[in-house]
Amino acid sequence: MNWSVTYKDQEQDVFLDPIVKSVNWSGDIKQAARKLVVELSNTGDLRELYMKLQKGGELRLLLDDQELFRGVLFADEIDSKGQMSLTAYDENIYLTKSKDTKIFRGQTASAVVKRLCNEFSVPMGEIQDTGYVIPKLVLRDKTLFEMMVTALTETEKQNGQRFWITSKEGKLQLLARKEQKGKWVLENGVNLLGASYSQSIEETRTQIKVVGKDGKKKELSASAKDSELIRKFGIMQHLEKPDQAMTSSQMEQRAKQLLKDLATIEDQARIDCLGIADVVSGSCVYVKESVTGILGGYYVSADEHRFEHGKHTMSLTLSATDDIPKLEYKEEKGAG
Repeated sequence: MNWSVTYKDQEQDVFLDPIVKSVNWSGDIKQAARKLVVELSNTGDLRELYMKLQKGGELRLLLDDQELFRGVLFADEIDSKGQMSLTAYDENIYLTKSKDTKIFRGQTASAVVKRLCNEFSVPMGEIQDTGYVIPKLVLRDKTLFEMMVTALTETEKQNGQRFWITSKEGKLQLLARKEQKGKWVLENGVNLLGASYSQSIEETRTQIKVVGKDGKKKELSASAKDSELIRKFGIMQHLEKPDQAMTSSQMEQRAKQLLKDLATIEDQARIDCLGIADVVSGSCVYVKESVTGILGGYYVSADEHRFEHGKHTMSLTLSATDDIPKLEYKEEKGAG
């Protein structure tokens, strides 16, 4: 396993390997961008720096010539002994650095993503079609990421399709979330170093009620329930009042989708194990841990990879559900 860190600006393009002490590469499925923190020793005589690094410069992390991360240097810190820390984020960080007010009419979420990227010069890679045409979105004082996530949330509510925003080689990607099987097995006594496990029904809802109006202002409602969970845990109802006019069939579909999303037991595990570069937020792993009872396929909701002293380890937050970011849309009265 050979890992390298490169730095590039208008004046230099160099490997930082000789002065790098450790690297921390992390991400969270609910965050716009992945993060890279590089610890290095930037002096040999306590008087002069080996090199000067500029904010806005580019950092890359490579593992056996495979690019794991490409991003922009946003912050640095140095002490009197020349010990320096660099913090970089991938290009999607710019989605959180600009706010605006926008009105979208008759557009899919993928069209919303493309329009915002074009207007704010965010490089785009693969943008997959999200399908559902959203009648209207009025989004005030929102970051670009919040606008995109709101559009994707509205899409999932109607057609059940999940999409997520990621970055590859410096370009934003909008990709469909597909059913995955645990390609990587993490097992105690083999590659698992430690684990903890928790379950909760605090956010569980066993019954759904959707109340709204159709295009003619006629009041409609739809409901859905999980009888088995009601028997186990009792009635815990979620009430939804869509701002947009909906047909009866659309309300029924919304209720069914909400039940699917909310009639679940929150199930979270944290594990430490030997590093696997492909295991990042959004991927799926199969875990076998006898003491905590963690057994089966889990989604990685957050990850932190450490490269130090020739070793690669990782800490993962796992969830039984695919916890992509969501933002509820509330139409403002008199908007648009």
